[in-house]
Amino acid sequence: MNAITKITPDIQTQIIEAFNFRHATKVFDAERKIDAAAFQTILEAARLSPTSFGHEPFKVLVIQTPEKRELFREYSWGANGMMSGSTGQLGTASHFGIILASTAQTMTAGSDYLQDHYRNVKNLPDEVIEIFNGAYGKFQATDHDITTDRQISDWAGKQAYIVLANMMTAGALMGIDSCPIEGFDMARTTETLRDHFGVDTASWKPAVMFAFGYRAKDPEFPKTRRTMAQTVSWF
Repeated sequence: MNAITKITPDIQTQIIEAFNFRHATKVFDAERKIDAAAFQTILEAARLSPTSFGHEPFKVLVIQTPEKRELFREYSWGANGMMSGSTGQLGTASHFGIILASTAQTMTAGSDYLQDHYRNVKNLPDEVIEIFNGAYGKFQATDHDITTDRQISDWAGKQAYIVLANMMTAGALMGIDSCPIEGFDMARTTETLRDHFGVDTASWKPAVMFAFGYRAKDPEFPKTRRTMAQTVSWF
């Protein structure tokens, strides 16, 4: 594949069609499953997503075991079907999961985790690592003032949302439906991840849930958005 893809009107049309196709699917066709290769493409879109400083402060958990999914049902009102009179995305999605966001334990400037990331993931030489440490330290301490655990976790959560957006767009381009889900109890989800999934919740916190599959029916209402003039200002 060429490093640079030729942009054509056909590609532009496909992109807009994919965004018009995508909607927050509340109930999926439980009998239809996403092909393994197609979902691998969605995961690859996640892995290749951009993140601030290239720190990749996220991890994707794919939860396919029905019993494991049910652990979240009581307190995940956005996924348990309460608003749709069904078993919700937990019960009907082909693929369901959670994106985790890093905490201050790993994402504080100068952490051992980041030094290892610079050396063994980004393959940076020591002199460049020193530059990264200084720039990221300034970014945290003064530019954006994100120094507490909550602030750093929220910043990492922003990166997780970039990842999920790319996953959903990749899915839509393949005709696969999706839903981002924030309707869950954060504290109880964190406890469940620690007690039943072995997640080190000192290092990782849940950012957002996701569901992928094929819609059970088309949306009842057309997609609505503000006009371009209301959305974008040019100067």
